[in-house]
Amino acid sequence: MHAIAIETTGGPEALHAVEVAEPQAGPGDVIVDVAFAGVNFIDTYHRAGLYPLALPAILGLEGSGVVRTAGPGAVSFSEGDRVAWTGHLGSYAAVAAIAEDSLVAVPDSVALDDAAAVMLQGLTAHYLVNDTFPLRDGHRCLIHAGAGGVGRLLIQLAKGHGAEVFATAGGSDKTDIAAQCGADHVIDYSAGDFGAAIEAVAGPRPLDVVYDGVGAPTFDRGLELLAPLGMMVAYGNAGGPVPPVDPLRLSRNGSLFLTRPTLFDYIAEPETLRTRCADLFAAITRGDLNVLVGARFPLAAAADAHRALEGRTTTGKTLLEL
Repeated sequence: MHAIAIETTGGPEALHAVEVAEPQAGPGDVIVDVAFAGVNFIDTYHRAGLYPLALPAILGLEGSGVVRTAGPGAVSFSEGDRVAWTGHLGSYAAVAAIAEDSLVAVPDSVALDDAAAVMLQGLTAHYLVNDTFPLRDGHRCLIHAGAGGVGRLLIQLAKGHGAEVFATAGGSDKTDIAAQCGADHVIDYSAGDFGAAIEAVAGPRPLDVVYDGVGAPTFDRGLELLAPLGMMVAYGNAGGPVPPVDPLRLSRNGSLFLTRPTLFDYIAEPETLRTRCADLFAAITRGDLNVLVGARFPLAAAADAHRALEGRTTTGKTLLEL
């Protein structure tokens, strides 16, 4: 079968199209014909070695497709079922063997490309606004990279919770996208200090929470915008990892909270995964959550997909199409 693998870490050129044997179903596994594989920053971290993997490795942690067959002991899915998943390394492939506890059923009302598009980014947005810092009416939040895959969904979910949303994006095209998603205030961070722009609207240190998936370029300024007892949610490092933080900075600035969450701790139980996905799929079906697949690449062009993602030329979700 066709797959995309790395033998050594490095840049996008480390990605290679390979032919490998189709996986076999072990106990509790389901064999899925992959329709779409999601491309995420965590894939670039795996490729570059920031998050080490045993090599060689087939990349990709999420996707959607159709069940071919269920292995021994797998009882939740059968041939022809439409499914999606996240957390399965090896999704950049034509066929995947996935533990049934990692799969969710995709309703007929949700397209398979939309399902693949929300499995990592949508679930991330869901746990951030519902659990890490539960937003409610009147909260003020800052969402960085508001035109990106997580950012677009975060804005929509945050507005659904009644929050006042500040969002950053780079350039007029991307600020327009963030505004269309419902952000109350959109700042072009390429035009100057985003913190000054926020304080010009809301006064000094106005924010209850900062959702920061960018990392090093935005972290320090974001911390300065938090009100006492506010929370910095550093959920990603697309712009580079944040240097070590002295805990005394948090106390000096009003007993701030700092967390570095990861999705897979928030979907560790199969029932939790399925409940979150059911919420997202229902929102898509109602029209309350707009999913944008901004770029599609054939599987063999995975390196180009990584270049586009890292080059900040994408909006919404980037998918590999099989």
